[in-house]
Amino acid sequence: MARPSSRQELIDYCLRSLGAPVIQINIDDDQIEDRVDEAIQFYQEYHSDAVVRTFVKHQVTQEDYDNNYLTVPDDLISVFRVLNINSGDAADMFGVKYQMFLNDLYGLRNPESLVNYEMTKQYLGLIEMSLTGMSQQIVFTRHMDRLVIADDWKKLVKIGRYIIIEGYQTINPENYRQVYNDMMLKRYLTALLKRQWGENLKKYGGVALPGGVTINAREIYDDAKADIEKLEQDFMDRFSYPPDFFVG
Repeated sequence: MARPSSRQELIDYCLRSLGAPVIQINIDDDQIEDRVDEAIQFYQEYHSDAVVRTFVKHQVTQEDYDNNYLTVPDDLISVFRVLNINSGDAADMFGVKYQMFLNDLYGLRNPESLVNYEMTKQYLGLIEMSLTGMSQQIVFTRHMDRLVIADDWKKLVKIGRYIIIEGYQTINPENYRQVYNDMMLKRYLTALLKRQWGENLKKYGGVALPGGVTINAREIYDDAKADIEKLEQDFMDRFSYPPDFFVG
Protein backbone atom coordinates (compact mmCIF):
# COMPACT_ATOMS: atom_id res chain seq x y z
CA MET A 1 0.00 0.00 0.00
CA ALA A 2 1.41 3.38 -1.05
CA ARG A 3 -0.05 5.04 2.06
CA PRO A 4 0.78 2.74 5.00
CA SER A 5 -1.48 3.12 8.01
CA SER A 6 -0.11 0.37 10.24
CA ARG A 7 3.23 -0.98 11.38
CA GLN A 8 3.09 -3.98 9.04
CA GLU A 9 2.06 -1.87 6.05
CA LEU A 10 5.03 0.40 6.73
CA ILE A 11 7.35 -2.62 6.81
CA ASP A 12 5.91 -4.00 3.55
CA TYR A 13 6.26 -0.59 1.88
CA CYS A 14 9.93 -0.28 2.83
CA LEU A 15 10.76 -3.83 1.78
CA ARG A 16 9.13 -3.22 -1.61
CA SER A 17 11.25 -0.09 -1.91
CA LEU A 18 14.31 -2.32 -1.58
CA GLY A 19 13.12 -4.69 -4.31
CA ALA A 20 10.90 -7.26 -2.61
CA PRO A 21 9.41 -9.57 -3.69
CA VAL A 22 11.42 -9.52 -6.95
CA ILE A 23 14.60 -9.63 -4.89
CA GLN A 24 14.88 -11.59 -1.68
CA ILE A 25 15.69 -9.22 1.16
CA ASN A 26 17.82 -11.19 3.60
CA ILE A 27 16.70 -9.71 6.91
CA ASP A 28 15.32 -11.66 9.85
CA ASP A 29 11.89 -10.70 11.19
CA ASP A 30 13.36 -9.77 14.56
CA GLN A 31 15.90 -7.53 12.84
CA ILE A 32 13.08 -5.82 10.96
CA GLU A 33 11.16 -5.19 14.19
CA ASP A 34 14.31 -3.75 15.79
CA ARG A 35 14.87 -1.37 12.88
CA VAL A 36 11.23 -0.23 12.99
CA ASP A 37 11.53 0.54 16.70
CA GLU A 38 14.80 2.38 16.02
CA ALA A 39 13.26 4.44 13.21
CA ILE A 40 10.20 5.41 15.27
CA GLN A 41 12.36 6.31 18.27
CA PHE A 42 14.61 8.55 16.16
CA TYR A 43 11.58 10.09 14.48
CA GLN A 44 10.02 10.91 17.84
CA GLU A 45 13.28 12.32 19.17
CA TYR A 46 14.04 14.71 16.32
CA HIS A 47 10.97 15.38 14.18
CA SER A 48 8.70 18.22 15.26
CA ASP A 49 5.64 16.45 13.82
CA ALA A 50 6.18 13.48 16.16
CA VAL A 51 5.52 15.41 19.37
CA VAL A 52 2.85 17.76 20.59
CA ARG A 53 3.03 20.51 23.17
CA THR A 54 0.38 19.70 25.71
CA PHE A 55 -0.89 19.94 29.26
CA VAL A 56 -0.95 16.71 31.28
CA LYS A 57 -3.28 16.36 34.24
CA HIS A 58 -1.92 14.30 37.14
CA GLN A 59 -3.79 13.46 40.33
CA VAL A 60 -1.50 13.14 43.34
CA THR A 61 -1.57 9.67 44.89
CA GLN A 62 -0.39 8.40 48.25
CA GLU A 63 2.61 6.85 46.48
CA ASP A 64 3.53 10.23 44.94
CA TYR A 65 3.24 11.87 48.34
CA ASP A 66 5.46 9.26 50.02
CA ASN A 67 8.04 9.27 47.21
CA ASN A 68 8.41 13.08 47.15
CA TYR A 69 8.09 13.06 43.36
CA LEU A 70 5.44 12.57 40.67
CA THR A 71 5.49 9.57 38.34
CA VAL A 72 4.69 10.96 34.89
CA PRO A 73 3.73 9.11 31.67
CA ASP A 74 6.57 7.50 29.72
CA ASP A 75 5.63 9.36 26.53
CA LEU A 76 6.25 12.73 28.20
CA ILE A 77 9.70 13.59 26.86
CA SER A 78 10.18 17.09 28.28
CA VAL A 79 8.59 19.33 30.89
CA PHE A 80 8.59 23.12 30.76
CA ARG A 81 6.71 23.99 33.88
CA VAL A 82 4.15 23.01 36.45
CA LEU A 83 1.32 25.49 36.77
CA ASN A 84 1.67 27.33 40.04
CA ILE A 85 0.00 25.12 42.62
CA ASN A 86 -0.64 28.06 44.92
CA SER A 87 -2.11 30.23 42.16
CA GLY A 88 -5.76 30.90 41.67
CA ASP A 89 -7.82 33.94 42.54
CA ALA A 90 -10.21 32.01 44.75
CA ALA A 91 -7.63 29.76 46.41
CA ASP A 92 -7.49 31.81 49.63
CA MET A 93 -10.55 33.78 50.69
CA PHE A 94 -8.39 35.92 52.98
CA GLY A 95 -5.78 36.61 50.29
CA VAL A 96 -5.31 39.93 48.52
CA LYS A 97 -6.44 38.59 45.14
CA TYR A 98 -9.65 37.10 46.49
CA GLN A 99 -10.61 40.28 48.28
CA MET A 100 -9.71 42.35 45.23
CA PHE A 101 -11.97 40.30 42.98
CA LEU A 102 -14.77 40.28 45.52
CA ASN A 103 -14.77 44.02 46.23
CA ASP A 104 -13.44 45.55 43.02
CA LEU A 105 -14.10 43.36 39.97
CA TYR A 106 -17.78 42.81 40.58
CA GLY A 107 -18.21 46.39 41.80
CA LEU A 108 -16.96 48.06 38.63
CA ARG A 109 -19.42 50.59 37.28
CA ASN A 110 -17.56 52.54 34.61
CA PRO A 111 -14.83 51.85 32.03
CA GLU A 112 -12.36 54.18 33.74
CA SER A 113 -12.20 51.81 36.70
CA LEU A 114 -10.62 49.16 34.48
CA VAL A 115 -7.39 51.15 34.24
CA ASN A 116 -6.69 51.09 37.96
CA TYR A 117 -7.88 47.51 38.18
CA GLU A 118 -5.52 46.35 35.42
CA MET A 119 -2.57 48.26 36.88
CA THR A 120 -3.24 46.74 40.30
CA LYS A 121 -3.38 43.23 38.83
CA GLN A 122 -0.07 43.74 37.04
CA TYR A 123 1.49 45.03 40.24
CA LEU A 124 0.26 42.00 42.20
CA GLY A 125 1.59 39.73 39.44
CA LEU A 126 5.00 41.40 39.65
CA ILE A 127 5.11 40.87 43.41
CA GLU A 128 4.15 37.20 43.05
CA MET A 129 6.73 36.62 40.31
CA SER A 130 9.46 38.30 42.37
CA LEU A 131 8.71 36.35 45.54
CA THR A 132 7.61 32.93 44.29
CA GLY A 133 8.43 32.83 40.58
CA MET A 134 6.01 32.41 37.69
CA SER A 135 5.83 28.64 38.16
CA GLN A 136 7.09 25.92 40.43
CA GLN A 137 10.80 25.07 40.34
CA ILE A 138 11.03 21.56 38.92
CA VAL A 139 13.52 18.80 38.16
CA PHE A 140 12.44 16.40 35.40
CA THR A 141 14.23 13.06 34.90
CA ARG A 142 12.97 11.66 31.64
CA HIS A 143 14.36 8.12 31.72
CA MET A 144 13.12 7.65 35.28
CA ASP A 145 9.69 9.20 34.56
CA ARG A 146 10.09 11.39 37.62
CA LEU A 147 9.10 15.00 38.19
CA VAL A 148 10.36 16.63 41.37
CA ILE A 149 8.88 19.92 42.56
CA ALA A 150 11.68 21.73 44.37
CA ASP A 151 9.64 23.16 47.22
CA ASP A 152 8.20 22.17 50.58
CA TRP A 153 6.68 18.98 49.20
CA LYS A 154 4.61 17.90 52.19
CA LYS A 155 2.97 21.30 52.59
CA LEU A 156 2.59 22.02 48.89
CA VAL A 157 1.19 18.73 47.59
CA LYS A 158 -2.09 17.26 48.75
CA ILE A 159 -3.30 13.71 48.02
CA GLY A 160 -6.10 13.73 45.47
CA ARG A 161 -5.24 17.18 44.17
CA TYR A 162 -4.65 17.65 40.45
CA ILE A 163 -1.38 19.09 39.16
CA ILE A 164 -1.12 20.46 35.61
CA ILE A 165 2.16 19.77 33.79
CA GLU A 166 3.13 21.51 30.54
CA GLY A 167 5.55 19.77 28.20
CA TYR A 168 6.11 17.80 25.00
CA GLN A 169 4.45 14.41 24.55
CA THR A 170 5.17 11.92 21.77
CA ILE A 171 2.40 10.94 19.37
CA ASN A 172 1.58 7.23 19.53
CA PRO A 173 1.49 5.84 15.94
CA GLU A 174 -1.02 3.18 16.97
CA ASN A 175 -3.48 5.90 17.94
CA TYR A 176 -2.64 8.33 15.14
CA ARG A 177 -1.86 6.13 12.18
CA GLN A 178 -0.98 8.92 9.78
CA VAL A 179 2.45 8.81 11.43
CA TYR A 180 3.20 5.60 9.50
CA ASN A 181 2.75 7.51 6.25
CA ASP A 182 5.21 10.26 7.11
CA MET A 183 7.66 10.58 4.20
CA MET A 184 10.74 11.06 6.39
CA LEU A 185 9.87 8.02 8.51
CA LYS A 186 9.40 5.85 5.42
CA ARG A 187 12.69 6.98 3.90
CA TYR A 188 14.57 6.56 7.17
CA LEU A 189 13.25 3.06 7.85
CA THR A 190 14.04 2.02 4.27
CA ALA A 191 17.63 3.18 4.76
CA LEU A 192 17.91 1.31 8.07
CA LEU A 193 16.62 -1.90 6.50
CA LYS A 194 18.98 -1.46 3.58
CA ARG A 195 21.93 -1.08 5.94
CA GLN A 196 20.85 -4.18 7.86
CA TRP A 197 20.56 -6.10 4.60
CA GLY A 198 24.05 -5.04 3.55
CA GLU A 199 25.38 -5.88 7.01
CA ASN A 200 23.95 -9.40 6.75
CA LEU A 201 25.25 -10.02 3.21
CA LYS A 202 28.75 -8.57 3.49
CA LYS A 203 29.78 -11.31 5.90
CA TYR A 204 29.63 -13.75 3.00
CA GLY A 205 31.33 -11.67 0.31
CA GLY A 206 29.70 -11.75 -3.12
CA VAL A 207 26.30 -13.44 -3.03
CA ALA A 208 25.16 -14.97 -6.32
CA LEU A 209 21.49 -14.79 -7.28
CA PRO A 210 19.73 -17.14 -9.71
CA GLY A 211 20.93 -16.31 -13.20
CA GLY A 212 24.47 -15.54 -12.13
CA VAL A 213 23.85 -12.02 -10.82
CA THR A 214 26.08 -11.10 -7.87
CA ILE A 215 25.05 -8.64 -5.17
CA ASN A 216 27.71 -6.23 -3.98
CA ALA A 217 26.98 -6.29 -0.24
CA ARG A 218 29.60 -3.66 0.58
CA GLU A 219 28.06 -1.21 -1.88
CA ILE A 220 24.58 -1.79 -0.43
CA TYR A 221 25.91 -1.15 3.07
CA ASP A 222 27.87 1.97 2.11
CA ASP A 223 24.95 3.45 0.15
CA ALA A 224 22.59 2.86 3.06
CA LYS A 225 25.05 4.38 5.52
CA ALA A 226 25.35 7.51 3.37
CA ASP A 227 21.55 7.74 3.07
CA ILE A 228 21.15 7.45 6.85
CA GLU A 229 23.70 10.17 7.54
CA LYS A 230 21.98 12.53 5.09
CA LEU A 231 18.51 11.79 6.45
CA GLU A 232 19.63 12.28 10.05
CA GLN A 233 21.17 15.63 9.11
CA ASP A 234 17.90 16.59 7.42
CA PHE A 235 16.04 15.70 10.60
CA MET A 236 18.33 17.98 12.60
CA ASP A 237 18.34 20.90 10.15
CA ARG A 238 14.79 20.95 8.81
CA PHE A 239 12.43 19.19 11.19
CA SER A 240 13.76 19.56 14.73
CA TYR A 241 12.63 22.24 17.13
CA PRO A 242 15.34 24.82 17.81
CA PRO A 243 17.00 24.55 21.22
CA ASP A 244 15.55 26.60 24.03
CA PHE A 245 17.73 29.46 25.25
CA PHE A 246 17.52 30.98 28.69
CA VAL A 247 18.30 34.66 28.88
CA GLY A 248 18.67 36.30 32.26
